[in-house]
Amino acid sequence: MKAILVPLSDTSGMPSMVRCASRVGQTFGGQIEGAYVRAEPSVILASDDTGATTPALIESFEREDAARAERLQQAFLDACSDNGVRGNSSVSEIGGVGGGLGGYGRLFDLIVVGRPGRDADSPPMTTLETALFDTGRPLLIAPPSAPETLGKNIVIAWNGSSETARTIGLAMPFLLKAEKVTVVTVDTGVVTGPDGGGIVTYLARHGIQADRDDVAAGSRAAGEAMLDEAYKLGSDMLIKGGYTRSRLRQTIFGGPTSHILANAEISVFMEH
Repeated sequence: MKAILVPLSDTSGMPSMVRCASRVGQTFGGQIEGAYVRAEPSVILASDDTGATTPALIESFEREDAARAERLQQAFLDACSDNGVRGNSSVSEIGGVGGGLGGYGRLFDLIVVGRPGRDADSPPMTTLETALFDTGRPLLIAPPSAPETLGKNIVIAWNGSSETARTIGLAMPFLLKAEKVTVVTVDTGVVTGPDGGGIVTYLARHGIQADRDDVAAGSRAAGEAMLDEAYKLGSDMLIKGGYTRSRLRQTIFGGPTSHILANAEISVFMEH
């Protein structure tokens, strides 16, 4: 976890994102980069009454965007300093060339984003989904409130899937440093694959002692039961494969990933 990317935005989630990124940077001696994703004026559709693009409006938008970028980048550097990260943070800007955030994110070990919420100033779902589906890199999803600890007490949301198996492999640097690891399986949220005992054995081969915890959901949805158990165990990080069921299906009918993305109050390490 030597290269950590934080997409910058005017959202309420930024303090928690910077706190999480700083914790990771301090733990692994990593470099944290705050990147402002530039908006492209050509897609803003600034027009006059005739429908023609108005150069003056485009120029005004570009000035405002540049000022916003400078303000957010300086705020990011100040926040990193406040969180004990000095000399290991930098800022940049991302444009459409090279694939935007989806392309640039491929150059990092970890991308820290905020958990989307219902409020207007919450981190946008579009940023999370772009990072999750287009970068090929794992995400650390920061909760709305900045956490005191990160990765000391980890819960693995095991459901037997290839997505979660891949996520566990990418999360190994965190798992090797954790003080406590628990493999939690909710009975209604599994697919065909190994049970939690198999993951406990796998982790033991890496020198990681983990507990197994099988949970009956009862009347709860699988995602709700998983979060309840993580809170009960005092976890400060949940490792979860993203969208074992299709994203469209979960958007329409709901699912564990959708529930966790909407409600988690702890950090979530996720890969698709």
